[in-house]
Amino acid sequence: MPIIQTKNLYKIYNEDTIPVYALKDLTLDFEVGEFTTIVGPSGSGKTTLLNMIGGLDVPSRGSVLVDGTDISTLKKNQIIDFRLHHIGFVFQSYNLIPVLTALENVSLIMELQNRDKDEIRKRAIHVLEEVGLSDKLNSRPSELSGGQQQRVAVARALASRPKYVLADEPTANLDTKSAMNLLDIMARLNKDESMTFIFSTHDQRVIERARRVVTLVDGALYEDLKKEG
Repeated sequence: MPIIQTKNLYKIYNEDTIPVYALKDLTLDFEVGEFTTIVGPSGSGKTTLLNMIGGLDVPSRGSVLVDGTDISTLKKNQIIDFRLHHIGFVFQSYNLIPVLTALENVSLIMELQNRDKDEIRKRAIHVLEEVGLSDKLNSRPSELSGGQQQRVAVARALASRPKYVLADEPTANLDTKSAMNLLDIMARLNKDESMTFIFSTHDQRVIERARRVVTLVDGALYEDLKKEG
C-alpha cells in the first residue's frame, strides 16, 4: 500500500468569484523509499502539492492520505505533532530563525521532539559537517550566504531522520559541488534508511538523480515517468 496518496485533489483559490485552480483532480501514489521530483513550469502547482502532502495547507476537495490517515481531517495540534515527528521540510525561502545560530537552527526540531541533549548536539554537528559547514556552527543566518543558509535548511530537515522529506527547490542557490554533495547525502539516506524524498525542482541536476519524475501542468498531472534501474 502506498504511504502517501492524493485522491482527486483540488486546490482552488477565489472559488466563489473567479476560481484559480492551483491543483486539478490530482491522484498520485508514493511508495516507501521513493526519490521523486515534481517538475513543471512556474505556477504548475509543485509547491502547492508539497504543502498539501506536508499538511501546511488543506484541500478544497479530495484528500491526502499519509500512512492511511487523511491528514486534512486532523485537528491543528494533531497535524503539528504529525509534522514534527514524521516530516522534514526544506523551504525555498529557508525559514531559518534569525536569532539562532546554524547549530541551534539544526537542533531545534530534535529539541521539540524532546531528544537527549547530547544526542542532539552530536547529530546536529555531524549533519552540518556533512553539508560542509563545520566552520559556521555559531553563525547566524544574517552572517551566511544564501547557499550556506540553504545548506543549513537541508541539514535541519535531515537531522531528525524523518520518514519523509519534502524539499522545495533544495539546490536552487547552490553551486554544482555543493548541490552534488547534498544530493549524495540524501541519496545515501534514501538507500540506507528508506527515507522517502519528494522534491519540487527546476534543477536538472536533481531531475537526473531522481528515480521518478512527475510533471504537472496547470495543476494537473501531465506525465508520471518512472526510470529503470
